[in-house]
Amino acid sequence: MARSHHRKKHKEHLKHFKSAQQDVSGVSPSNRVSGTWMFTIAGLILGIAVGYFASGGILWVAVGALAGTAAGYFIGKKIDTDRTV
Repeated sequence: MARSHHRKKHKEHLKHFKSAQQDVSGVSPSNRVSGTWMFTIAGLILGIAVGYFASGGILWVAVGALAGTAAGYFIGKKIDTDRTV
């Protein structure tokens, strides 16, 4: 039975084009996830958890969610600007 995954890859002459588009981190820019969104969502989840466990009231859960979201957004924005420079 043929084992196509053992064969030598064709198109060897095109491999340098792919590596030329990658940045220093080795991840192509189109596949990179924005740190702003990651930290915003993580801050939201953390803010909800802290608000819930600190008081249990819906008001403090909402305040914690807003504070965590804002903090995560600004941290993620800072990381994105540092990473692109």
